[in-house]
Parts: sequence; C-alpha cells; structure tokens
Amino acid sequence: MKSFLKEISRRETLAEALGTFILVFAGTGAVMVDSLSGGAISHIGISFVFGSVVAAMIYCLGHISGAHFNPAVTLAFWTSGFFPRYRVVPYIVAQSIGAVAASALLLISLGRVANLGATIPLENNWSQSFVLEIILTFILMLVIFGSGLDRRAHIGFAGLAIGLTVGLEAAFMGPITGASMNPARSLAPALVGGIWQYQWVYWIAPIIGAQLAVIVYWYLSNGFRDVR
Repeated sequence: MKSFLKEISRRETLAEALGTFILVFAGTGAVMVDSLSGGAISHIGISFVFGSVVAAMIYCLGHISGAHFNPAVTLAFWTSGFFPRYRVVPYIVAQSIGAVAASALLLISLGRVANLGATIPLENNWSQSFVLEIILTFILMLVIFGSGLDRRAHIGFAGLAIGLTVGLEAAFMGPITGASMNPARSLAPALVGGIWQYQWVYWIAPIIGAQLAVIVYWYLSNGFRDVR
C-alpha cells in the first residue's frame, strides 16, 4: 500500500513539474521570441500565450495533480484544508525545478534575450508592484476556488475561466509588474539569468494574495462547507 501511494505521489509531482515547465517555456518563451522578432507576437499575444498554456495544462494534467503549477496556489490549497501538508514541499520543489529547467532550455535555445522573460517592477517601483501582485493573485485564486474547487460551479469550465483570468491580468498589468502571480514563474528566469532585482516581491506578494483569497472564499462558502 505504501509503495502504491509513493507511486501516485511521484506521478503527481512529475505532472506538476511538467506542467510548470510547459507554462514557463511557452510564456516566457513568447516574451523572448517577441523581442527577437521585433514585436511580432505583441504584448497582447504574450498575454494570450500565458492564458492559453495555463488553460491547456489544467485540462491536460488537472486530473492527475490538481494542476497547481504555482507555489502560491499550493499553499492556498493547503491552508484552506484541501491539500495535505506532506505534499506541499514536494509540489513546490517540483514546480520550481520544472520552471528552472524551462528557463535553462530557453537560454540554450534562444540566448540571453529579454532578461529571459524575468518579472521586474516598472521603473523599479517595487511597492507598486507589491500591491498589484497581491491583488492580481487574489483575483486569480478567487477564480480558482470558484470555478475549479467549488462543487456548485459548472463542470468543465475551470480551465477556461482560470486561463482567461491569467491572460486578462497579464494583458492589463503585465507592463507594470510582469503579472507573475506565480513565484516559480518568476524564480526561473531570475535564477538562470542571474536577475534578482526585487525577486522577493514575486514570492511574498502572490502568497499574501492567495491567502487573502482563502479568507474571502472561506466566508463566501460558509467556512468551505458549501464547497464540499
């Protein structure tokens, strides 16, 4: 029985690593290709890529691992009682490894272009980005709870709702903060490219935003009793 559970856990963490790899490879890859091509993809195109790849990975791997692909999301599921504590660290490690592998491959394939898609506050205004990343991640996590976790939600639309939210937020706030909402997505280009400016913003702010969503949805769902 223990070996069976370990095998399931390995498959889930592999799915998280793979999904986060594809997310970062496609999303930050779009940023780099846009720079190389002189703007052929455009900012809206990059936003579309991020939203689309998130939706695709949810539909592809969500039934295996839950499709977190984001340490802030994993921590929010844990604190809300929907994810066991012993799986938190393996998930976050897998997400980080997958993301870093994607940035490393992009560096080898495309070179040191566009800061590898790193998230950096506009004009180094870290306080502005800190507040906005909290709000952006709060909205994203609220949509995740409402569309992907609540049993009352329409079945089959979670990937679309979450992907659209990521694309929308990237479209209107990407030029200011990079619209990360995901510590692993920001860690990868920072680590591979050695771009550490304000990296702490993109870890602390998304985690705070996701935890605020836990509190709000706890209230909206009668202490999560309606969700279950």
